[in-house]
Amino acid sequence: MQDKRVLVTGGAGFIGSNLANSLAEANDVTVVDDGYLGTPENLHDDVEYVEASVTDDDLPTDVDVVFHLAALSSYAMHEEDPARGARVNVEGFVNTVEQARRDGCDTVVYATTSSIYGDRTEPSPETMAVEANTGYEASKLARERYAEYFHNFHDMTLAGLRYFSVYQGYGGSEEHKGEYANVIAQFAEDIAAGEQPELYGDGEQTRDFTHVDDVVRATTLAADEELQGIYNVGTGEQHDFLHVVDLINEELGTDVAPTFVENPIPDDVYVHDTLADYSKFEQATGWEPEIDLETGIEMVCSQYTD
Repeated sequence: MQDKRVLVTGGAGFIGSNLANSLAEANDVTVVDDGYLGTPENLHDDVEYVEASVTDDDLPTDVDVVFHLAALSSYAMHEEDPARGARVNVEGFVNTVEQARRDGCDTVVYATTSSIYGDRTEPSPETMAVEANTGYEASKLARERYAEYFHNFHDMTLAGLRYFSVYQGYGGSEEHKGEYANVIAQFAEDIAAGEQPELYGDGEQTRDFTHVDDVVRATTLAADEELQGIYNVGTGEQHDFLHVVDLINEELGTDVAPTFVENPIPDDVYVHDTLADYSKFEQATGWEPEIDLETGIEMVCSQYTD
C-alpha cells in the first residue's frame, strides 16, 4: 500500500499500532484511540493521533481505507459490562463504517475473532458452523453480519479477519496490555524475572500462535486486494503452553518451572485449543506466515538477552 489516506481505529493498541507504524512508511496515517487499551507512546512520530471513541461523531473517516481494530478484546471485559462491550464493539463498528461510507470510503478491513470456532484440534475453515458462547464472541459475530449489510446494501468491500492468538512480547507494543497480553509475552516476562509462569489446568491447552508482523502483512494485503468476506489469519500449527515455557527457558538459558492453577474461566466458555485453516486467505492474496514459533519466541526474548 502506498500514497493512501488511512484510518486505523484502536490504532494506539497492540495490533493497531504495529499496523499504523508500518503503513506510515508510505501512507498518510491517522489513528483513533480512546486510550483505554492503547497509548500514543506506541506510535511513531509520523502517525497522527486522535484521542476519540469509535462511538463518537465526526471521526476522521475521509480516507481511502479504514482498518477497524478498536474493540474491547476479551471475555472478561465483556462480562464486566456487557452493554459497554456491545456499544464499543457493535455500535462503534457500525458508527465508524457508516461515517466512512458517507465520506466516500468503500474499503474496510476489520478484526473479528477466531474464538468463535471453539475447541479445535483440526484446522478451522471459515465455512464451519460457529456460535457465540460469550458476549465478546457475540459482538464480533454481530460485526460480521453488519459487514454483510454494508456490502449488500451499500456495495462496500469489507474484509473480516479472524486473527489467531497474536503475540509480539513486551519489547513491542504489547506491554501496556498487561494481564490481557498474549501468554507468550506474559510467560517470557515472568521467566526472565525468575518468576514461575502460571498455567491454567495442566498446561496442555494449545493455541495457533501468530506473530504480529505476519498479522500486519495480512491485514495490509486484505486492503490492497479489496477483499470481501471472512478470512482466517493464522499459521496452521498449534503448540501447547508447556512447550511455550520450554522454548522460552531454552532461549533465555533458564530453567524456571511453571506453576499450575485452577482455570478461572468456566469450562463451557474456555477455548482449550485453536488451529487455523488459512488456505482461503492464501489463495486470495498469496500470503503465508513467515515467522515460526521458535523464531517468534527468539524475537520476544531478545529484549532480555541483548
